[in-house]
Formats: sequence, C-alpha cells, structure tokens
Amino acid sequence: MQPREITDKNTSFLLLSFEGPDIYSQAGGLGVRVTELAGTLAGVGFPTSVIFVGDPKKKSCETSQGGKLTLYRWSQWVSKYYPEGVYQGEDEKLYDFNESVPQFVIDSIARPAVEEGRMLVILGEEWHTAEAMCRISDALYWNGIRDKALLLWNANNTMSFHRINWGRLSFTNTITTVSRYMKHIMWGMGVNPLVIPNGIPARLLQPVDPDQVRAVREALGGDLMFFKIGRFDPDKRWNMAVEAIAYLKAMGIKVKFPLRGGIEPHEGEVMHNARSRGLIVKDVRASGNSFTDYLRALREAGDADIYNLKFYLPEEFVRVLYAAADGVLANSGHEPFGLVGLETMAAGGIAYTGCTGEDYAVCLENAIVLETSDPREIFGYALYLVEHPEMKDKIRAAARDTAQQYVWEEVIENLIAKLEFLARNQGFLASPTLPGPENEEAVAETEAKTTTGVATRRRRARKAAEAEKEKVVG
Repeated sequence: MQPREITDKNTSFLLLSFEGPDIYSQAGGLGVRVTELAGTLAGVGFPTSVIFVGDPKKKSCETSQGGKLTLYRWSQWVSKYYPEGVYQGEDEKLYDFNESVPQFVIDSIARPAVEEGRMLVILGEEWHTAEAMCRISDALYWNGIRDKALLLWNANNTMSFHRINWGRLSFTNTITTVSRYMKHIMWGMGVNPLVIPNGIPARLLQPVDPDQVRAVREALGGDLMFFKIGRFDPDKRWNMAVEAIAYLKAMGIKVKFPLRGGIEPHEGEVMHNARSRGLIVKDVRASGNSFTDYLRALREAGDADIYNLKFYLPEEFVRVLYAAADGVLANSGHEPFGLVGLETMAAGGIAYTGCTGEDYAVCLENAIVLETSDPREIFGYALYLVEHPEMKDKIRAAARDTAQQYVWEEVIENLIAKLEFLARNQGFLASPTLPGPENEEAVAETEAKTTTGVATRRRRARKAAEAEKEKVVG
C-alpha cells in the first residue's frame, strides 16, 4: 500500500554541502544552516546523513542522536594538504567531490534506503553541489531507482551562478531558494524555484539576560546604541551605517556604535570614512572569553563613537548586543535571506533591515525596513523612535513573535509540505485522505503516527490556547 504522507518511517534525508558542522568547514551562514537543518531533521526522527568537506583530523564517519544523524567528512585526503579551512584548495576538493560522491550515494545510502522501502530526499546546497546532484540523478536513473528519490538543489546566494548548467540542473532536480527576492532573481536564469525559507534554532528564542543588557549599556554609556555584524563587504552597506551615525552625532546625540566585521580589505575604507566624518574609532580587544572580559574591554577602550570589536563574539554575547542596541543595522543592499535580522528579532532587538530577501520584515511592525541607500533614512527612523518610545516596545514584542514562526521545526513543516507535493507528482505518495465524518478515524490515526500530524496537533493546540486567552481578556 502506498504511503499518503512523508514520515520518519518511510523517508530518509541526505544533505550535500561543502560547508558543515566542523569549525574547519564553516566560513559563513551555510555551515550553520546545514548543521541546524540536519540536527533538527534527526531530532524529529528522520534518519539523516550529511556529506560535507570535513576536518581532515576527525573521523571520516560519525553518528549521533541515537544513530539518526550520520556525518560523512569528504575529501579529507585533499583537505590535509589545505589546513586553513573548507575553501582552501577549493578546486581540488570540488573535483574530488564530483568524482566520488555520486557512486558512494548510490551504494551506501540510496540502495539501502530503497531496500528498506524508504524514499530518499537529497538536498544539495549551493553551486558546489550542482554538478554532483546532476550526476546522482543520472546514477539513480541508471540503477532503476530514480523514482524512489526526491532531489532538491538549493540556492542560498547568487555566488558562482555563472558556473551552473541551469538547463541540466532544472531537468534533473527541483530547484529551491530561501526567499521571494532570490526567486525573482532566478527567474532570469530560466528557472522557477520553490521558496523554503531559512530557519533559526529554537534556543535563540530564550530570553536574553536583562542584567547583561544593562551592563553593556552602562559600559558604553551614551544616548543611543547601534550594533552591526557581518563581513566587510560593500553589499553590507557599512558606509551607509557609519554616515548615519555621523548624522546623529552632528545633532548632538551621543551615539555608541560597536561593530564586528571580518578580515576583508573593505574595512580600511569604512574606518577611513568614519574618521573623515569626525567619528572617534577605537579597536577593542578582549583578554579572555567571558562576559566579564568583554565588558572590561569595552570599559577600558574609553570614550569613542565606534568600537571596532577585534575579538570573537560567541552567540550568547551577540544576542546581548542585539537586545541592548536601539537598532541592529542589518542594512544590506543585497541579502538573499537576512539571517542577522531574524536573529535580532529572536533576541527581542530592533532590526534595521534592507529591502531584498527579508520576507519576514514589516516596517514599524516588527522591524525597520530601509528602502534606500541614503543614510538619512536610518537617521530619520532613529529620531522617530526616540520621539515615539512606545513603538520600540511594540516592535520588540512583534519581532519575537515573528521569529517564532521561523524556528527550524516550523521551517521543516514547510519543507515537508512541499516534499509531499513533489512525491505525489512522482508517484511515491498516494492522494491524501480527505477529512470527513466517514474518514475521521483514519485521519486521526494517520496524524498520530506522522511528523506532520504532530505539527497539526501543535497548531491546533496553539490556536485553542489563543482562543482561551482572548476569552480571558474579553
């Protein structure tokens, strides 16, 4: 009998990515995405494997979460010659990945899944995996099991789009992306991707310690505090942020602007621009890795307008800065999704986002959405919130509500719904049982056994709780 829904009993997942869980394998948001997505899939019960370019000093294969999550560290024999990270020796690793991954997937993952009666969902991430995903599709077809697998290739950014054979990729894979903004860009490539948004781990919804928030504000002083984090890249519009701070200072407002960038050369231009606008810039280095060490470093830096943080910021401290700031300047001119803005929302902060891939942001409801590159737009909204302090509380509360909709568990519900649509078209799933008096028992039994059923019951419980709350308020 054909299954009607995707469940952990009939489906396994495989993620392909250059980046992954190891520190060696993380150079940006992709590594975090793959780590959190795989961990959450395994956490809700799906057997999940990840093939990524891993640390050459670690085990080639490692399992966790009661055997539900398996990590395959690929190209380690190449990586040992390139110890600086995942993208050192990129071309050599890519060649090895394309040549060796497809057959391994057939022999060690796809065939065993089919023998167990499972459908295999393969998710490829970014341009590095496009060729391998095409070859895997060909190999599955050659072995007579292409109909037992769903292949999805995901674009998180536009990087190296020129290297992709879009005709071949769209013929062999379902293409997905992370926002409507990216979808519209990709229409120009002749493809129409499904949108499956990024997610954040549920732990980011934990309340930020108010005592630590106060301590940061007291250490910096000032009337207003802004924060910005990201690569020193012109797309991040660092100069726009700096010039907005200069406008506020010229108004006589004492602004404190801690920031954390990368090692990119654009930093020199940004800091030169800041100083030329009359802003005092100080580099800040911490002597240790505790919250106390970070506070001490801020205090000892002395009076400044810009605090250029030259130390690693752990997740916990970044969240304190998000919550402490009057605004987090995630004001990129090109942002496929905008994870910093969403993380700010989860911490109860006020995100100043751009107007590209941040589908979740609604201006003056849960964020500030900037529609121009004019620094006076930041300046204007900052003054507006000073004059309307009640708006700050409204935005912070709505921001956290929005972030709850983007935890990975919710994103996976979205993913599974789209996978079920694809699986029905491919013939793996039967048509669903329609609700009705004659089918209530069958529907209830199906819901009790499936991941989507768990999600349905959770939504119903949430709606019931909201209804009860409205009765009490009324």
